[in-house]
Amino acid sequence: MESIFEKLTQLTQTEYLILTICFSIIIFFMTIYSLNKEKKKLSKTVDSNVKVFQKTCDISENATMILSAKNEVLYANDSMIRLMQFNNNFLSKKLDTIAEIKVKKDWVVLDTLIKECCIDSDDTALSYPKSHLKLSEGDEIPITFHMDNILMSNFDEEICHVVTIEDLSKEIERSNSHFRHQLTNLPNQLQANKDLPAFFSKAHLEKNKLALMLMHLDNYSMLRSIIGYEQANDVLKKFARHLETVGVNLNISVYHTFDNHFLLTVTNLHSMDEAKTFVEDIQTRLATFYKMEDVNLHLTVSTGIAIYPDSGSIRKLLDYTYRALAKAEQEGDGKIHIFIPEESDSNYDELRLHNDMQGALNNGDFEVYYQPIIQVENREIVAAEALIRWKHAQYGMIPPDMFISLMEKTGFIIKLGQYVLEEVLKQQKRWELFKFKQIEISINVSMIEINTGEFVQHVERKLGEHQINPKLLKFEITEGTAMINESETVRYFLALKRLGVGISLDDFGTGYTSFGYLKKFPADNLKIDKSLVDYILTNEEDQRIVKGIIELAHTLGMQVVVEGIENKKMVDMIASYGCDYMQGYHFAKPLPVFEFQKLLR
Repeated sequence: MESIFEKLTQLTQTEYLILTICFSIIIFFMTIYSLNKEKKKLSKTVDSNVKVFQKTCDISENATMILSAKNEVLYANDSMIRLMQFNNNFLSKKLDTIAEIKVKKDWVVLDTLIKECCIDSDDTALSYPKSHLKLSEGDEIPITFHMDNILMSNFDEEICHVVTIEDLSKEIERSNSHFRHQLTNLPNQLQANKDLPAFFSKAHLEKNKLALMLMHLDNYSMLRSIIGYEQANDVLKKFARHLETVGVNLNISVYHTFDNHFLLTVTNLHSMDEAKTFVEDIQTRLATFYKMEDVNLHLTVSTGIAIYPDSGSIRKLLDYTYRALAKAEQEGDGKIHIFIPEESDSNYDELRLHNDMQGALNNGDFEVYYQPIIQVENREIVAAEALIRWKHAQYGMIPPDMFISLMEKTGFIIKLGQYVLEEVLKQQKRWELFKFKQIEISINVSMIEINTGEFVQHVERKLGEHQINPKLLKFEITEGTAMINESETVRYFLALKRLGVGISLDDFGTGYTSFGYLKKFPADNLKIDKSLVDYILTNEEDQRIVKGIIELAHTLGMQVVVEGIENKKMVDMIASYGCDYMQGYHFAKPLPVFEFQKLLR
């Protein structure tokens, strides 16, 4: 078989030329086909990239458009179309809008600004980071404006303009929302913190009075549980609108600081009485302003007020307002309290005391004192009350009234109570070992300690650890504290009674205990408060009350301790009423353990 090359050598010159031409034509068309295929592929890729670019721009919040050198709109994304309110046929038409951009202090029509800037350069950008855009309706919005040039080869090497406009109004709105209360939209605590320094400076410079009033809707949590979440929120919103209306009329700033607390700043005040009258007017309105199913909700508000310069340092005015509110809440619903500097012992820094508590406990700065309780029948010491004392490194001996309430507010009272129990049980064991007279020791306890849910178990564990007879231990709880949650108090103290320890109802006569509750309360004795005894020698009403309480307690099977005995005449009078035990400075003040032991001997 002849090879292809042998056949080619046999061709004539003409035949060879024809064959060459045919091959060339085939190669030419194959090349054309290949180029067209690549071109289509490239075109498809370009179209795809353009669509991706358009999609990216369309979903962007920033308004973007491309203009030709003749100011014709070549492209605009959805944000730009909405912002400029373009009609459906805006493409390839000149930008013709009366929207204006603020350039420094002047307003310039948008299309004029674009037309006059950067039209002869491909490397010059125009930017206004903080400007404003005025739309055709006259609305003005804060914006960032930016324009740059780009060389578009598809448009005969034409320089086109890319314009972006960022609407800053949403960002500002989001920023402002941080300074507004979500429920009532009133300025919140963050805004108050920003505004107060200016109020303080103005009051100081102009030597005017400035009042801060902190209002707290009473029993709001209970109200919410009764009327429901939505209705309770409606109460807050309506109260906020009422305060806002009052504020506008009287040029008062109103803040919804948190939960059900509202702060008012009053700058045109003339006296403390005027401040009190102002709040009383609000309280009168509040008592009837909210109806639910045609029934008025009786609402009250407690208010703490601090006034510069009457209440003291302007730097601590807000702190004084919170102290005043705490005092008002202690006094009962609907109370108003104005902070007076004399009420606060400025010798003690509460923050310093709070910070030093744990260190004092670790260093042994707390000490248990003992005040004897005397049996009336034989005038012998049969019991004692354990009282905590704090010898501070800086302040010296701090009165319990100064730190006990602070410990209750911070929860540190739980640790302190555990310390007192431990020290008392250790001391009881020492007296047992050294053959001292065995007496009952009373320890004051707060509901904060009891409500931990572990108090009874802790007491049981410690009694077993120290091997102390439970009958030598008694817990005292104040009448007012016990009344906060009657059923819980009774339940916990019944559990303690089952351990064998004693129970005493302290400060009796200062609260509002009902006979029915007193009958249910598992107390072994009552301690009549000192306030009922201070003037008993001259006040016949106090005499009748004390005598009546003693008779009532005996009827219910309880024994009675009378506190505050100061002299022999008191001893004789109280003894004549049939009292069982007495306690007071006439017998002994609270003593350190080594001094108290001398009395025991």
